[in-house]
Amino acid sequence: MAPANRAVVLVALSLLYLSRAIFSTEYFSTLTLFNNELHKQGCSSLSEWEEYAADCESSILQLEDPDCEEGSNPPCESVFSLNAEKILNQAKLFIEQKKIPFPVDNHNTNEELAIGYVLIGNGLYDEAIKHFSLLLQGDPELVSAIYGRGIAYGKKSLQDIKNADLALYELNRVITLEPNWPEVYEQRAEILSPLGRISEALGDLTKAIQLQPSARLFRHRGTLLFISEDYVAAMEDFQQSLELKKNQPIAMLYKGLTFFHRGMLKEAIETFKEALKLKSDFIDAYKSLGQAYRELGDFESAMESFQKALMLNQNHIQSLQLRGMMLYHHGSLQEAIGNFKRCLQLEPYNEVCQYMKGLSHVAMGQFYEGIKAQTKVMLNDPLLGQKASSEYLKVKYLREYSRYLHSHLDIPVAEYNVDQDLPGNFKNHWAKNLPFLIEDYEEQPGLQPHIKDVLPQNFDSYSSEVQKLICTADHLGALMQYDTPGFLPNKRIHRAMGLATLEVMQAMHRTWSNSKVRVNGKTRQMQWRDMFDIAVKWRRIADPDQPVLWLDQMPARSLSRGFNNHINLIRGQIINIRYLAYFDNILDFIKDRILVYHGAYNPRGLLEVRQALENVNKVEDLLPIMKQFNSKTRDGFTVNSKVPSMKDTGKEYDGFTITITGDRVGNMLFSVETQTTEERTQQYQSEIESIYKDLTAKGKALMLSTELGDADALCNLILSLVYYFCNLMPLSRGSSVVAYSVVMGALMASGKEVIGRIPKGKPNPVFGSVSNE
Repeated sequence: MAPANRAVVLVALSLLYLSRAIFSTEYFSTLTLFNNELHKQGCSSLSEWEEYAADCESSILQLEDPDCEEGSNPPCESVFSLNAEKILNQAKLFIEQKKIPFPVDNHNTNEELAIGYVLIGNGLYDEAIKHFSLLLQGDPELVSAIYGRGIAYGKKSLQDIKNADLALYELNRVITLEPNWPEVYEQRAEILSPLGRISEALGDLTKAIQLQPSARLFRHRGTLLFISEDYVAAMEDFQQSLELKKNQPIAMLYKGLTFFHRGMLKEAIETFKEALKLKSDFIDAYKSLGQAYRELGDFESAMESFQKALMLNQNHIQSLQLRGMMLYHHGSLQEAIGNFKRCLQLEPYNEVCQYMKGLSHVAMGQFYEGIKAQTKVMLNDPLLGQKASSEYLKVKYLREYSRYLHSHLDIPVAEYNVDQDLPGNFKNHWAKNLPFLIEDYEEQPGLQPHIKDVLPQNFDSYSSEVQKLICTADHLGALMQYDTPGFLPNKRIHRAMGLATLEVMQAMHRTWSNSKVRVNGKTRQMQWRDMFDIAVKWRRIADPDQPVLWLDQMPARSLSRGFNNHINLIRGQIINIRYLAYFDNILDFIKDRILVYHGAYNPRGLLEVRQALENVNKVEDLLPIMKQFNSKTRDGFTVNSKVPSMKDTGKEYDGFTITITGDRVGNMLFSVETQTTEERTQQYQSEIESIYKDLTAKGKALMLSTELGDADALCNLILSLVYYFCNLMPLSRGSSVVAYSVVMGALMASGKEVIGRIPKGKPNPVFGSVSNE
């Protein structure tokens, strides 16, 4: 175990008092409480589409050798070997199979055309271009030769973009001469889509489908629609493709991915299972199934799916990466590191695995390994014109914060303050997830050899008092877990916030007993912020990747501009399943505010508006209603909530703002945000301070009373205090779990205890993250 006088973010002695009856003289590093065993992550990237690009190829170059059987011994030779005789033989086979597009009546010409297409199929694009050019010298309007040369230029465009214009020129000529051949439109779409001209490519595929529908064409168009984030239309195309040709595991996988990206996780899971029925060894279907279960919050099923993918291919990098990330966010850090190490053995420059490996080490108190891994990510400078990865953009913040934590490893948590110690611009950029471009920034101290890493501990090595403390914390923390899709249980967060609950309880109990607490190196009476700060510090310990910072401690210039705590509920076709249970409540609230507005500004039209709103059952249907009755609405509108004051009767504060924008269904943004400005912060803090003062007075009186009613009054004040805290949203991250742990701790101090779980399907709707202005 760590030496008795040190810790990273050290636990104060009071933290190890479960109650006055339980006292331990042991003094542990906070991180060691996480580093022992108790009682023994967009789903698809564009590269995945490229993996199956060949499956979307047109059939022109797909030859079938009648003399070759799949799985024969010896194996079949490639039909495209660098042998003149074989090329001629394959040209004849090409003719026999009637693969030549736009054939002519002359057999010799068809044979020459076939040779050109065989050259393309063999990757000899320059030779094919020369061959078709010779044919075109004899007949400038030989459509098949124009087409073949266009295909060859198109293949070369993958290596040199200048050839794309030549390819398009040739294909345009073919369409002018033969406007009713679907494969030409498909070939042109294959040139246009890599150029980013997706709408034109979609138009070509639509024309091809109109001329001759096929499973391949629907699948091809569905792919482009998916890339365009038009998941509804993509799903319809994949379904059409499957109806025309049932045995298509890839199309079934893609269909599932359209559900996944729309937040329809249960539908995605069923579709991935259908893909596995079609192809039992489909690694990507297992991987996608695992990610869907992970997003749903079903850890066990996700682990089983990732395990099946890795049983099929133990070197499948994406499954290792995703499983490792899930293990990290589940609080299983040691297991996560094993996955990231294996990932890096296979792909040393994988930034995600490198970043997550460094993060996991730091979270466990292993700073030397952690910062070494972080530095490797920093060395992966993006190439000129290449977009930097999110890991590259985040890693310097993590490294600086890791250095800060390491330099304070021997200092008790009550003796230092992250919000005061870290530079203002650093905190501001970190909270807003901005690139690390901070003028005159002075780096944190490098690793100091005399400060050793935190050593892992076994649960059995703890005394019975500490074991009971940890088990109680785990139990209390688990009560904070949301039972709703989108929230993965995190036993590390559970333990941290359970310990936070116990410390809040102890601190409140001491305060009500007229004792003082240790805050930032000083002993004094506890204030409301000190109470919340206990939970804030534990939340920081649990996950160093997330900046859990007080917004009012940001630079004055940033605070005056305000911070947005923002949640997207619907963006385009993507639904945030975490808050789906609240959509009806929000819809009712919006309807009510619309009626209030029209009652004040358009009383004569109020009845008509009321009748129109009665037929609205979805948020998406509100925008056309608002446009109909208010010309100012245009492309969107906002609705504001108000929070009544307890301190000043009749006074109201700004709550949250609901925004609905967009010009049509599928292109809509439905969001909730809280604007945390300096003025608004002062208003809420005044309210919180007033309630806390009353709470402290009643808490002290409770210590001298045996009346049950006194505890009930205290309970109401605790809930009121947290109500204003949640509406203020004073933290860059984690306001929800911080508030809940304070509620539980304060109630325990008053003699009550939370024994039930949060109702199923009801997450805290005031959870969000700070965004840039």
